[in-house]
Amino acid sequence: MSSVNNESAQITVLNASAPDGLLNQVPFLMKIRFITVGGTIDKVYFDALSQYQVGSPGVERMLQELPVSFDYVVESVMRKDSLDMTPEDRELVRTTVAACPERHVIITHGTDTMIDTAMQLLNIPDKCIVLTGAMQPANFRSSDAVFNVGVAIGAVLSRPEGVWLAMSGQIFDPKTTRKNRTLGIFEEIPKS
Repeated sequence: MSSVNNESAQITVLNASAPDGLLNQVPFLMKIRFITVGGTIDKVYFDALSQYQVGSPGVERMLQELPVSFDYVVESVMRKDSLDMTPEDRELVRTTVAACPERHVIITHGTDTMIDTAMQLLNIPDKCIVLTGAMQPANFRSSDAVFNVGVAIGAVLSRPEGVWLAMSGQIFDPKTTRKNRTLGIFEEIPKS
């Protein structure tokens, strides 16, 4: 594992290897870049009054604990609740995605404004970009984080270039999707 630090991001490069070395025999066909911006998936709660901060990327821990058979890079661009993201933050995400060499990109993001960021990423050529997050922090036992990240990995490896959302066990087009806060899910906007 190696880390690279610069003023705007921390990048951790990991290769897929199980503790027992069994996966070292699997040929690696691609690399996925995980870009993290914060949100509930990375929140850490400190007390019963729900005081929290956005912590280190939860996806990094998830991937280290799973026997994945692909190379990946985890790049932390910011640690913000999505409600606190500015237009400049979304432009930073867009610039980061457009500049990365990988064709397959997964962004972990807060759910409240995930669709807004997805819309800013439309028209980036030659990349399959999937945004995902969680309704509960990844550190919670009942979190949907690992499930959503798994769906995002499947989506980024199987969908054509474009921008997608992987939430609630489905893959969505951000142009026709909304977050249903009452049910705590993402869903297609009904056609009128």
